[in-house]
Amino acid sequence: AALNPWDVMLCVSGTAIACENALVVAIICYSPALRTPMFVLVGSLATADLLAGLGLILNFVFQYVIRSETVSLLTVGFLVASFAASVSSLLAITVDRYLSLYNALTYYSERTVLCIHTMLAGSWGVSLCLGLLPVLGWNCLHDRAACSVVRPLTKSNVTLLSASFFLIFLIMLHLYIEICKIVCRHAHQIALQQHFLTASHYVATKKGVSTLAIILGTFGASWLPFAIYCVVGDPDYPSVYTYATLLPATYNSMINPIIYAYRNQEIQRSMWVLFCGCFQAKVSFRSRSPSDV
Repeated sequence: AALNPWDVMLCVSGTAIACENALVVAIICYSPALRTPMFVLVGSLATADLLAGLGLILNFVFQYVIRSETVSLLTVGFLVASFAASVSSLLAITVDRYLSLYNALTYYSERTVLCIHTMLAGSWGVSLCLGLLPVLGWNCLHDRAACSVVRPLTKSNVTLLSASFFLIFLIMLHLYIEICKIVCRHAHQIALQQHFLTASHYVATKKGVSTLAIILGTFGASWLPFAIYCVVGDPDYPSVYTYATLLPATYNSMINPIIYAYRNQEIQRSMWVLFCGCFQAKVSFRSRSPSDV
């Protein structure tokens, strides 16, 4: 079959995603210091995005090399599970940031570690179940009338996935609004203690709120068009509409390492050690907490 340029772009996107996130996973696994709950969550996100990138590559290869219904179902299920795990890990990171601010005194406790591990186990378990649904029979291979804009997923399947995304997006929006309230309240309390709000406090607060807006805006801009189109789209529409909304959704997995990993100074230090084999003591890094946004 002739190469579809959209499939090529998805494959290129998957390659970039896999390379970026493989580096993050390698850094976290290589550095014993990166074992805190925050980096466990970042590692989970990077692993999910890495699998999503590999899934996009495999989908391209199998689509043009091995044309099989079974392989198609396995590839689609793998992609659904990977992207679901990525979105779920983003929610877990948001919850972790909220807890680190709301329960700052008790955050570094065994209870928090247990909570983080429980969230990850639940998110990966649900993601795996969502990925298995097409393989176990929830597909439209034998009933084309039931197909959605993403073949071979059924309309009811993509509706479930879209509804899950909308729920996660609303939860993240609510938590980030609460985080902004806490950050502003902390700045106000500091101002009361010092009898005035310094320029540095104002700049730090504004920067934190702006960063939160960028994080949520990037997530929404990447996934909302595709989630909405999955609900309102019709399988008879030109496939270019599906590609045009799906491709930006993959960019979220490309941006995630930049937002959640490469900006972190602990990971920057580990990169120096990993690639240079030594660390220049004159370069100073400040330890960051999950609430640093």
